[in-house]
Amino acid sequence: MNDDKLMQAASQLKQDISPERDLWAGIAAAIETPAPRRRMPIWAQAAAVVLLVGGSSAITYMTVKDSRPATVVANPGMIFETASFSSRYTLGPGFQDARNALVAELNVELEKVSPETKADIEVNIELMHQAIFDINEALEEDPDNILLQDRLLRMYREELALLRRVSGLTRNVMLRNDI
Repeated sequence: MNDDKLMQAASQLKQDISPERDLWAGIAAAIETPAPRRRMPIWAQAAAVVLLVGGSSAITYMTVKDSRPATVVANPGMIFETASFSSRYTLGPGFQDARNALVAELNVELEKVSPETKADIEVNIELMHQAIFDINEALEEDPDNILLQDRLLRMYREELALLRRVSGLTRNVMLRNDI
């Protein structure tokens, strides 16, 4: 079908179509009277409250149930501070386990490096421990200080990162085969 025939067929269509009945009365009535609001049934509201209270109680229980004090395995050569947020908070056992494993690896790895490298590593670790100690002392005086808490967490992360790097130091050297 070409354009001329299409235009001719379109021109034969009705230009105006009247509705079969008068719709304005129904439209005007709908505008004047708003639709009734649907309310949530009381049982649905009660179920939501029970779910909210139960869920928050379960989360609180899971958070509080493993609040045992953290322990540290100390090496006679190096003393590591207990990880804490002043006397009110302690970091979890997962952190302590990871830290203790890295400290054990650190002791093995330090025996494999030169005395100069060992001294540098020990100085860096001691500086981190001093910073952790200082931040914990400041938190004793101001336990709700968010900035100090953030700095303390950052120091713990940096300590773990250093311990990971040192524990992989000689392992990575031994694995290199491109020399």
